[in-house]
Amino acid sequence: MSDHTRTAVVTGAGRGFGRAIAAALVAQGTRVIGLARNEPELRAVRDELGEGFTPLAADATDEALAAKVIRAHRPGLLVLNAGAVPHVAPVQEQTWETFSRNWEVDTRHVFAWTGAALREPLAPGSVVISMSSGAALGGSPLSGGYASAKAAVRYLRQYGAEESERAGLGVRFVTVLPDMTPVGGVGDTGVMGYAARLGVDRETFIAGRQPMLTLEQVGKAVVELAGNPDTGPEYRLGGAGLSPISRA
Repeated sequence: MSDHTRTAVVTGAGRGFGRAIAAALVAQGTRVIGLARNEPELRAVRDELGEGFTPLAADATDEALAAKVIRAHRPGLLVLNAGAVPHVAPVQEQTWETFSRNWEVDTRHVFAWTGAALREPLAPGSVVISMSSGAALGGSPLSGGYASAKAAVRYLRQYGAEESERAGLGVRFVTVLPDMTPVGGVGDTGVMGYAARLGVDRETFIAGRQPMLTLEQVGKAVVELAGNPDTGPEYRLGGAGLSPISRA
């Protein structure tokens, strides 16, 4: 990874994808500022990863916080991974509060950090990687507004990239769309919900969707995309690895 990305901010760093991404970045020499609301989880990550990981217990949807963190640490990489576990139920059993949960966390925090990255701005050559979902392509009928919230993350990447180009900022925006996997809290909730919908047990459902994405693959993919200035804008990520998404 080049010198300008030697400090990274990772949101949702206390568990799952965020923890795996932080670990992969620290392992290759990047100083990581890890954000999450759960302070004990962040302390556990710090205990595991050592001095290369700085925990910051905070709400990633806070726009003022995003600007403050960028000014204080001047990161060359933002990994926007924070997200809420969706309420698993068909649409007729959702309330607007449950349906919009992922808009208020997943989308809102990408909106906040994308704006801050453009306004501050990040240094030329910096990278913003936002974690969307494969659900943004095919929908997720048991997850309320999750798929549409993740689709909005894709548009925010596009808007950020366009504004970076218009202003000559040289900030690169990339979106990753991971497939559903039981190794993360959101994915495991989805696996259990869809297994029940199909009338099969969890293990049978997983066996039918091999190869499943692993946490190590998520961390490796982010490191690879952050370090390659010639990446495309969007990538699907599954058990077979990264594959670029082409838009018509």
